[in-house]
Amino acid sequence: MNQTKFGFANINNAQIYYETAGQGTPLVMIHAGVADSRQWNNEFAFFTQNYQVVRYDMRGYGKSEPVEGEFNHLDDLLSLLDTLELHEPIITMGCSMGGGLAMDLALTQLSRVKALIMVGSAPSGLELDVPTPTKFAEAEKAFEAGDLDRVAEIETQIWFDGTDRTPGQVNQAMRKLCYEMNRKALSNEVKELGKRLPNTQTPAFDRLSGLNIPVLVIVGAHDTPYILAAANYMVERIPSVQKVVIEDAAHLPNMDHPYEFQGIVKAFLEGISS
Repeated sequence: MNQTKFGFANINNAQIYYETAGQGTPLVMIHAGVADSRQWNNEFAFFTQNYQVVRYDMRGYGKSEPVEGEFNHLDDLLSLLDTLELHEPIITMGCSMGGGLAMDLALTQLSRVKALIMVGSAPSGLELDVPTPTKFAEAEKAFEAGDLDRVAEIETQIWFDGTDRTPGQVNQAMRKLCYEMNRKALSNEVKELGKRLPNTQTPAFDRLSGLNIPVLVIVGAHDTPYILAAANYMVERIPSVQKVVIEDAAHLPNMDHPYEFQGIVKAFLEGISS
C-alpha cells in the first residue's frame, strides 16, 4: 500500500482526524453513524492502488473528539476537503449516515462530486411507512438506563448481524470491531458536547432528479426494512443509478464481505472512467 499521511485538521474548533494515501482521482470514504473511519480498513488499503483515498472520523467519532458549539457534518467535510486541497471533482462513498452526508455534498456542490456510492444509506429527510425492528426500543431503553455496553450490543445486533442472522453467523473479528467503534461513539454522545445542525436547509429526498452523476446503491439483504425501501426509492428517482444487493450482509456490507464489496465498487468506478 502507498504511504499513508495522517493528522488532525482544525475545523470549527474541532480536531478532525483524517488519513490519505495513493494518487489519482480523490475517493472520499465516509463512515456510518455506528462506526468510524476504521470501517474502511479493507477498502482504504485496496483502493489506494488507483485512487487518492481519504477517510476521516466525523466529529464525535473515533479520534475526532466532540467539542462545544454548533456544527454540521457537511461544513466539517467541506472544510476538510479544502484543508487537503481536494478541489477537483471527487468520488464520494458513504455508509448509512455517511451516505446521506455524501449525497448532501453532491447536491449542494454539484461541481465537486463526479460520482456517488451509497452504502446502506438513505437521502436526508426521507420518511417511509415501514416496520421498525423491536430492538430499536430495547436500545433506547438501555441508553436511558445508562447501560452503554448493552446499547452497543443491541445496536451491533441490529446493524451488523441484521435481520434473520444470529451473532454466531457473522465474521467475529468484524463484529467485534463494529461493537468497539459504536461503543466509542456512544461514550462521546453521552458527553453532550456540541449541537449538531442539519447539513442543509433543503433535504435531499425530493431533489434526487437533479442528481446528474453516476450513483451506485449497495445494500445488504439483511439490512432494516427502512434501508431496503430507501434503496428502491433512490433507484426510482435518480437518473443514472445502479443497485446491487449483497445477499449475506446487513448494514455494513463492506465489513461482511470485503472482497465482494470491493469488486462491486471497482467495477462501478471502472465503468464511469471508461
